Amino acid sequence: MKILLIAVVVTASAVAQDKPLALPSACGPKHVSFDVKLADAPQSVTQPDPVKATVFFIEDNGPMGNHQQYTIKIGLDGAWVGAYQHNAYFAVSVEPGEHHICAKVQSRFLAGHNLALLHFEAVAGKVYFFRTQFLAGLTTMYPSAPFLELNRLDSDQANYLISTFPRSVSQPKQ
Repeated sequence: MKILLIAVVVTASAVAQDKPLALPSACGPKHVSFDVKLADAPQSVTQPDPVKATVFFIEDNGPMGNHQQYTIKIGLDGAWVGAYQHNAYFAVSVEPGEHHICAKVQSRFLAGHNLALLHFEAVAGKVYFFRTQFLAGLTTMYPSAPFLELNRLDSDQANYLISTFPRSVSQPKQ
């Protein structure tokens, strides 16, 4: 009887792991993926629209850049708004109010936590900065798969990164 119970539990957990997880409502449709190109010259942060908020998304791999092959797509309130890869950024304008961000690695093969979520309250005329980074185990004793992190970023650090990183230009794949 115990063996039968163990077999049922193991089978149920294996079946549950095979089910694709639904994306949170902040993300866009599951089937959308992006082509990404980088603009030649970095830009500086411009004055925001007085009736909307400007939101910058920055992908920061740091000097090691060891996850540069992955594209990260950004969802805002249920729609994908852009994508970037390897130390780049892009900006969007949003209406004032509460917004929900989804950052997702565009890969079927990356193990680990490849989705990050955050929400914020946008105020007209303000600029907001968010950074994605990959974190991984730092010791050889307990290595871990990459972990995607999404955080709000200080404007001083954001302006520095934007002045050194290229702007990302992305298009949904057809």
